[in-house]
Amino acid sequence: MGIKKSKIVIFTILFAVILSPALVSAEKLNYEQILKSIDKLSSFKDTDFSAVMTMISEDPENGMDKKVVQQFRRDKDDKFLMLIEKPDVQKGQGYLRIGDNLWFYDPESRKFSHTSMKENFSNTDAKHSDFGRSSLAEDYTVTGHTEGKLGKYDVYILNLKAKNNEVTYPYMKIWITKKLYLVLKASDYSLTRRLLRTSYFPRYAKVGNRYTPSVMIFVDNLVKGKKTQISIKDISIDKLPDSVFTKSYVERVNR
Repeated sequence: MGIKKSKIVIFTILFAVILSPALVSAEKLNYEQILKSIDKLSSFKDTDFSAVMTMISEDPENGMDKKVVQQFRRDKDDKFLMLIEKPDVQKGQGYLRIGDNLWFYDPESRKFSHTSMKENFSNTDAKHSDFGRSSLAEDYTVTGHTEGKLGKYDVYILNLKAKNNEVTYPYMKIWITKKLYLVLKASDYSLTRRLLRTSYFPRYAKVGNRYTPSVMIFVDNLVKGKKTQISIKDISIDKLPDSVFTKSYVERVNR
């Protein structure tokens, strides 16, 4: 019995020694720093950004809708412009963000009206806030974390709580690849922790030393069967004229 007990003790010690580096490594992970890495990897603060987005929305009540949208971003100044090119009935409608202000432009009335980053973009399941730079580290605190798998990917799973009332969702859960810190999935919750929306980012494009989703899927968890898929192409990081991010430009392209 003494020999068996000794073997058990030795095996237990060896097992603890083998596991301890992994445990220490896990404890040393700085999840706040991971949020900063996500923001840095997916934001374009040293260049401008432009792309063409095709948005296909499915709604059980209203059927299918397709939009083609031209996107322009200048992340260092928190500016973006979204111009709808199709369908023809919405052609020329635009959303211009400059800092804390977001305006919707209606080419029929030729007027700008204030709107919110928390609102849905043109009756899709995407929010206006989905099209600006990533600011997870500024806006959220990590309240819990674990590890797991999402499909074939090893991921970190982080629970987030908002630091301010300016964000679209007060609580989030995100699934991040361990290698590059790419967000593959996000669950968005209300103040009462009700699941409102699930977002998927199954494909990324490398642009310079940054990564941006080339496919985004937004699923409405309150209306069964309602979702929007966005495909992104013609990505460019060439410098844009300063005039692009002005009301006069939006008015001019509609003449």
